[in-house]
Amino acid sequence: MAAAGSRRVADGGGSGGTFQPYLDSLRHELQHRDPTLLSVVVALLAVLLTLVFWKFVRSRRSSQRAVLLVGLCDSGKTLLFVRGNSLTLIDLPGHESLRLQFLERFKTSARAVVFVVDSAAFQREVKDVAEFLYQVLIDSMGLKNTPAFLIACNKQDIAMAKSAKLIQQQLEKELNTLRVTRSAAPSTLESSSTVPAQLGKKGKEFEFSQLPLKVEFLECSAKGGRGDTGPAGIQDVEKWLAKIA
Repeated sequence: MAAAGSRRVADGGGSGGTFQPYLDSLRHELQHRDPTLLSVVVALLAVLLTLVFWKFVRSRRSSQRAVLLVGLCDSGKTLLFVRGNSLTLIDLPGHESLRLQFLERFKTSARAVVFVVDSAAFQREVKDVAEFLYQVLIDSMGLKNTPAFLIACNKQDIAMAKSAKLIQQQLEKELNTLRVTRSAAPSTLESSSTVPAQLGKKGKEFEFSQLPLKVEFLECSAKGGRGDTGPAGIQDVEKWLAKIA
């Protein structure tokens, strides 16, 4: 996120061109008067414009304070939600008929997205997980400021839970299949023309590393387990949230 913020500041340098004709006119007017007064006025205007610009940047950045918790029903999102954080956590409904509607409503306020996967039920839910994840990734990439993105492999305390590495590999395979079928079919999604047509690079098997946003995988258990020392095995998730706060 820091890099995105730097780009915004750099791009904002061109905003001075909007005021340049006014400044030139004022300078010409004052040149026939006290040169000292001219220097003072120009300096004050420069300070004023800088303050206005920084206020704009800060207000835009502060509007992106939400962490969206997304995932299928029963993935364990709510248990992560109740742990609390300095950021605003928004637990989006996981039901198929509601999740895309709420994602559309809150995505522009997202500082980060935490996509929660039920590691124990992953094998039977992999296609549904991949379809939802595909849309979340497409929407995230279409935002002006791409959010930080975490896939939290939850319920690691259950014996049959799949590891984060295996989940990543399976999702890459499913997303690769999905992007082929989606790109071949006419789009019916109501989305901005700036949204990319597909994930990854053409002609290559899909990998998360190909995306313009960094996708990280972490194992966790909102109920605790596997020898974790805290009240719940979400310490790594909490550290990740603290890092992007």
